[in-house]
Amino acid sequence: MRARTDTVLRDMLRPDEGAIEAVVARYQRVAPAITRFARSLSGNDKLAVRLGSEPAASSEEIVCDPRLFQAAYNRNAPVTADEVALASALHEVVHLVSTDLDERRPVPWPVEGEATDAPVDLLTALDRSGGAIAEALFFTLEDARQERQGLSVYPGARSVLADLYRAAFADAVRQAGALSQFSLGCFLVCGGYSEREPLERRFDARAAIALAEAGEILAKAAEATDPWNVAELALELTEIARQNNLLSKTEEVTTAQRKLLEESDADSVAEAVDRVRLTSPIVKDAVSYTETRRAAQARAGVSDRHGASEIGADASTDQLLRVSEAPTVYLPTGQSGKLLVSPAPRAFAAFSQQGRETLATAAQSWEVVQRRVSGELFPLFAANQRRGLRSGYDQGDVSPHAAMFIGAGLYTRMYERRAARTRRTYAVSLLVDASASMLQPRGSTPGRSTAWGMSAALLGAWTLARLADELQIDFEVALFNRSFAARPTDTEWTFSRSRSQAIAGLRQTQGSAAERLTSTVNHYVIKPFDRRWREAEDVLAGLFWTATEPAKALMAARRDPKTAPPVSMFDKASNVDEFNLTLAAERMARLGGQVRVLVVLADGMTRGSLIDLRETVEAIERSGTTVLGIGIGDDTVANAYGRNQVVEHPAELATAMIEGVRSSLRRSLSLWGMDTWWSRSARPMRAGRERTIA
Repeated sequence: MRARTDTVLRDMLRPDEGAIEAVVARYQRVAPAITRFARSLSGNDKLAVRLGSEPAASSEEIVCDPRLFQAAYNRNAPVTADEVALASALHEVVHLVSTDLDERRPVPWPVEGEATDAPVDLLTALDRSGGAIAEALFFTLEDARQERQGLSVYPGARSVLADLYRAAFADAVRQAGALSQFSLGCFLVCGGYSEREPLERRFDARAAIALAEAGEILAKAAEATDPWNVAELALELTEIARQNNLLSKTEEVTTAQRKLLEESDADSVAEAVDRVRLTSPIVKDAVSYTETRRAAQARAGVSDRHGASEIGADASTDQLLRVSEAPTVYLPTGQSGKLLVSPAPRAFAAFSQQGRETLATAAQSWEVVQRRVSGELFPLFAANQRRGLRSGYDQGDVSPHAAMFIGAGLYTRMYERRAARTRRTYAVSLLVDASASMLQPRGSTPGRSTAWGMSAALLGAWTLARLADELQIDFEVALFNRSFAARPTDTEWTFSRSRSQAIAGLRQTQGSAAERLTSTVNHYVIKPFDRRWREAEDVLAGLFWTATEPAKALMAARRDPKTAPPVSMFDKASNVDEFNLTLAAERMARLGGQVRVLVVLADGMTRGSLIDLRETVEAIERSGTTVLGIGIGDDTVANAYGRNQVVEHPAELATAMIEGVRSSLRRSLSLWGMDTWWSRSARPMRAGRERTIA
């Protein structure tokens, strides 16, 4: 095995570990340590550090943009991913805590042709005195000074930064001109990342001479405690650069041309430094600093609290954070993936009245009973719940060993009577495919096509809820799809706006990864185990009306998008079923139910691996959970589910769901019913090659 010094970061990371969502998740794991450091550095015990897209809204918080961190992972440096996570987060916090250039003072150095008595902020003073070049050199020195002083108590983090900077140094020097090399040398020497002499040997002759002359100035900058002093030293560096012919000639040009040349030189000053350092917006340049501070002030307002302003907010960064915070689901095959888990949008309750009316009509039309759904199971479950006590010699009955117990001083146990639970506990979970194909018309009757797939599934869910409610057993209902994830508070307007902004932003910053980050695998819980059924009725009824009348729901959303539910969340026609099954099975296992039934309803095969889905189903069955797979007009469920049924009509679907669960519960009470598909034991899966269905 190679030594650590011979191993570079890109060799250590698997492709998925370098993905932006994995990078952000890694920073979130070190967040507590970063917060303690920030509080110590600032002297504020209430300071909070978080990741986000918008600037801080008060003096009590620091917000780090997670997109800044991924650049560190592109360095070919001998460091680990965890080292990079901690060091670059500390680096960002140092700059956010230490940078405040808004104090107004009279200009402490002479300004040609202007009075210097009126107080101004530091950047205004620099602009008047040295222009864009002096500003660029100031930010180069201030960046390096803050890192050197702020991270002095963390030499390990500084060594990681040094490794990252060295990894990028050679390429930066090759592409840099004399002025860029000079500014890069100033950054590395002031920050303590390199001695001056080795740099001089690598630089252009003019840059080397200028760096030698700047040695004393850089030493002062490294020890400075006031940014105004650093600014004055930056003016001295500007003069050294001019004397060594590193700057453009501006003596015989117009004012406009002079400004363009100075801006070009300023860009050259920052060019090589930006290739090496980890960029922090607040110390990048004057424009970036001003935008960051103004955005923070706009959010804070007079009350120093979060305001309604949306300045600085970014939907693409919010989406990155959401994906990174999503749980990682591990399959029996060793595969893993992110699954965004969220309550279903509450706005669907706005359609609840239409949904209840349509539910009653559909139940009658499809002959799905809605009263006494539990049937003959009810008295059996009632009797089972009354069983609460068991007898034994240590619970009140006289034992042949009573004399021995009395002699041992345990006579009190003869008269104890303990209540021991012997009734079984039950849990039922229903997973419904919520892809766009479930809303497509189907030929339920000859010559007529209607969109009944999801509506029949939700009618079955409604009826299952009544069954579980009657029997007083725990149950949950969830939808799953692959699309841009809706939030619980989303309306059609907020959902569409967030989706378009996130996609546009991520395409710019993440390129081809934007599709993966916005078309996520989603799991919407309509009725969780720990909530009452009546709390979910309105949302499920609204979803049913949306599924039954998708055209009318879409029209309502267009008329009033700010109050209508996000009907466009049903976007794509492909899912990754195995992650959703695993998560639902884990939730039931944590609940502790002895009899567990998982019903999965879909109209096609997983977009992931068929073999992964098959092995996931088998693993769930081995854990003691009965898995029922129902396919709508698609017999591919037979390849993955040992207990499976294909339906071609809405009445068949609801019946299959309800009778399948009833039979499983009946079997748990040792009452075997008719020989139907749901009461037969799971048969072994057919052998076959792995398939991926796009």
